[in-house]
Amino acid sequence: MAENQSTVRQSTNPEEPLLRRGRPADPQPPAPEGRDVTADAASTDAVHSEAGQEVAVPGRNDTAAATGSGELERDSDDSKSIEKTLAESRQRKLRLMLRQCDRVLLLDFELLALPDWPDNYSLSAARRNRDLWLFSALLAAIVFLSGMTGFVPAWIAGGGFGAFVIILLMGMPTVRRLYTSRPSHMDLIIRRQRLMRDARKHIEHLEGKEGLVWQCARMAEFNPTLKATRFSELLALSERRVLARNMTRREHVRLYLVYILEAEKAYTRAQQAFFEGHQQAIDKGWESVASEPEARA
Repeated sequence: MAENQSTVRQSTNPEEPLLRRGRPADPQPPAPEGRDVTADAASTDAVHSEAGQEVAVPGRNDTAAATGSGELERDSDDSKSIEKTLAESRQRKLRLMLRQCDRVLLLDFELLALPDWPDNYSLSAARRNRDLWLFSALLAAIVFLSGMTGFVPAWIAGGGFGAFVIILLMGMPTVRRLYTSRPSHMDLIIRRQRLMRDARKHIEHLEGKEGLVWQCARMAEFNPTLKATRFSELLALSERRVLARNMTRREHVRLYLVYILEAEKAYTRAQQAFFEGHQQAIDKGWESVASEPEARA
């Protein structure tokens, strides 16, 4: 009966396959960790030569990796070149800055500090003594002249003449030093003028032909105090090369001294930065950056 049914099925459907569906194929083994199967398959593409031998050729990923490594090396070389150029420019700038502002090291603090400057109280006391001396000499002269006209007795006039002579002698510097050590008003004025003249000469020596204050203003990045507005007038006068002749008061000299002290701090910091850049250039083998500056002519 069953044989008849199968015979009938074969006769009715001659195109139907006689084989039954088999079991599914074995699953592929899992790929090892850290390895891309698709990358391995693409990178190990093979072609068959005419002799039938299998020759492996590099895939797209190998070519891309080689190109990427070349670009990385090129970018690295470009970054090193840029870094070297910036370092060389920085060292050149610091070297020029130090050369232009090295006159701050010639500062004479005692000369610009004006330690022996007569204060206003001493000057007022000396002026009062001077006025008293002048009044006494004038009174003695009036008494003497009054005796010559017969207004006062002759002996009073003679006493007035003697007092006038003594007062005049007491006003002479050589005689005055015998009975007092306090300087006169004229001595204080002369001392002030001498101190101001010496300070002005020293400022002129520091400023030179180019203007030290104007050149040291470039070191403001190492000391922001140099940008203060109170130094703006000094900067303008130094730029016009007329700073020394405008130093007429003690306050001007003190302000100049403060600026030079701040510039000296900035110079020290700039010098330290230059030495650090020089040592870094030596460590990296940059001979052009670490080269010593040429000597001045």
